Amino acid sequence: MTPSAILILILVYFGVLFYISHIVSRKDDGNEAFFTANKNSKWYLVAFGMIGTALSGVTFISVPGEVGAASGEQFKYFQFIIGNAIGFIVITKLLLPLYYRMNLTSIYSYIEQRMGFYSYKTAASIFLISRTISSAFRLYLVVIVLQRYVFDYYGIPFAVTVLISLLLIFSYTYRGGLKTIIITDTLQTFFLVTSVFLTIYFICDSMDLSAIGAFEEVKNSNYSKIFFFDDFLGSKFHFVKQILGGMFVTIAMTGLDQDLMQKNLSCKNIGEAQKNMFTFTGIFVLINIFFLSVGALLYIYANKNGIAIPTDLVTGKPRTDLLFPEIALNHLSIVPAIVFLLGIIAATFATTDSALTALTTSFCVDFLGMDKEENQKKKNNVRIRHLVHISFSTLIFLVILVFNSINDSSVVGMIFRVASYTYGPLLGLYAFGLFQKTRNVNDRLVPYICLLSPLFTYLINEYSRTLFSGYVFDNELIVLNGLLTYLGLLITSSHSAKKISF
Repeated sequence: MTPSAILILILVYFGVLFYISHIVSRKDDGNEAFFTANKNSKWYLVAFGMIGTALSGVTFISVPGEVGAASGEQFKYFQFIIGNAIGFIVITKLLLPLYYRMNLTSIYSYIEQRMGFYSYKTAASIFLISRTISSAFRLYLVVIVLQRYVFDYYGIPFAVTVLISLLLIFSYTYRGGLKTIIITDTLQTFFLVTSVFLTIYFICDSMDLSAIGAFEEVKNSNYSKIFFFDDFLGSKFHFVKQILGGMFVTIAMTGLDQDLMQKNLSCKNIGEAQKNMFTFTGIFVLINIFFLSVGALLYIYANKNGIAIPTDLVTGKPRTDLLFPEIALNHLSIVPAIVFLLGIIAATFATTDSALTALTTSFCVDFLGMDKEENQKKKNNVRIRHLVHISFSTLIFLVILVFNSINDSSVVGMIFRVASYTYGPLLGLYAFGLFQKTRNVNDRLVPYICLLSPLFTYLINEYSRTLFSGYVFDNELIVLNGLLTYLGLLITSSHSAKKISF
């Protein structure tokens, strides 16, 4: 597929998104529509659209790529997915009822009411930092694909490619916000899911495999091991570590994250929001099984056709992230190439547009107080919201450039490693608020505790082999971070005269 054909496809794709944005937001582009979609979203649209937001280009490219990584990961990621599913159930039964009961626009308003001003600002700041970094990583992944296979052909610098991508996202989200995204993400998730199934079909067809034959090929390959129970101390792949990591990363990165919770809070009531989450969980687990299957089939196809893993143009090291695009764009026919492009664009931009909206919402509500009754009718609120939206677009742009200059590892690993440090304090804050009903935090000390906890977590992680008889942390590091935050809050807290009711 030529770079010109890819560019035309991208322009047509975004033309459709612009049209949808125009239709949805032309009658209502106020803050209520932007922040909560007027609390009138259909649960089944939210459930389906959340798939694209939760998966992103990371799942689309990095997860299949890691199946055949030299570290021997195979299907170990599915252990993490099982943990994710448990985490989604905890969110549905524990956190969603709390958010609906308190009628929240920003979920961090709970921290304000439970703990105080400084705790509230700390929680919101953690989200802003965490989501900005993770969204930049996710967008970076698709941009390097577009750069390598499209924009390098035209001599366009990487920074310009990033800027173009963010301008496209900004242009269809800045007016309608969540109200627009509920619709556009549904469309983008459709492209994502369809591309997964069609990719499997095209790869199988190219190797003359039926569905049953493909299943047998994957099962009998060196890529299909799911459960790892050996070497609990030294292996990052161990079942317990992956389950715990998957569960608590999900609770933090979804249940304590304004982005995905904002979609849930746009449903009419708690019943519909919970139906959305249960439906979403089932689809999420199923689609990840197919992503892992795509990974195994890609490596089987590459081995049979003598295709090497592409190398990084700067470092010269193999990059498993690039195997999928290499095969889809250079070794299959034009239809699979189009399917792949629609999938990766849909996955990544569904995540980034949602994140930009959530970042804008959190800052406007948590720091500018736009949800306060005295501020809701100010004439310049919409204009300020637009400026905030532009500012976060610019910030993500800068973070991507920094990441591009230093990255030398898999994007999947990088995202979850960063999440362990940035989202961990949120776990501690909410755990204390929910389970310590008779104690009050020292509000002014909370920011310092939330800064020190990731620092101690980092030091413990660096010396874990020495401290814990060879123990190596993986994604369960977020549990340690949350626990240190929780203990810090507990030690500095005081007894409450009466039991706290929320």
